[in-house]
Amino acid sequence: MSEIWLRTGEATVLASEGQFTDAMPEVMIGHVNGPVGHAFAAMAGQVAGHPRMFVIRDLNQMVRPATMMTTKMTVRSEDYVELLGGIVQAATGDAIVDCLAEGVLPQDRADELCMIIMLWLDPRCATDKNLDRHDLYRTNYEATKLAIARAMKGEPTVTELIANRKTIHHYALEGMFED
Repeated sequence: MSEIWLRTGEATVLASEGQFTDAMPEVMIGHVNGPVGHAFAAMAGQVAGHPRMFVIRDLNQMVRPATMMTTKMTVRSEDYVELLGGIVQAATGDAIVDCLAEGVLPQDRADELCMIIMLWLDPRCATDKNLDRHDLYRTNYEATKLAIARAMKGEPTVTELIANRKTIHHYALEGMFED
């Protein structure tokens, strides 16, 4: 495998009906001595409203490659932090370990690489009395695996993007333009 200096990927996995558990991770993967490693080190410490934490699967089970996770939105409640540092972190950690086990991430280079994962967690999850925690785990697990795989494969490719330019539109533009 060639040197991995900077790979990027993203994925969206939608929630079950009636849930706010959509997952939309964005991932950067790179060598610890490259741009991702420098950004990773610069993330040490906290920024008000945007917690940063190592991804762990459970106590004393930090994943490899070392991975820092943070939110894409400002955190405003302890309930939100509990979900982020609990279910979402566990799902993210399990997805990373499974990517190693399945060969998506190279096991022999796990200590040379690091990752940064930016996560979306809908703020309504923290106040939803009917939150389906299994669905929150499922969406974050599936989306993290997919984002990592896309980063490692360089997907979507330039060829795919060009081929789909006129047939795939951002969901926010739905109904705005006629082809």
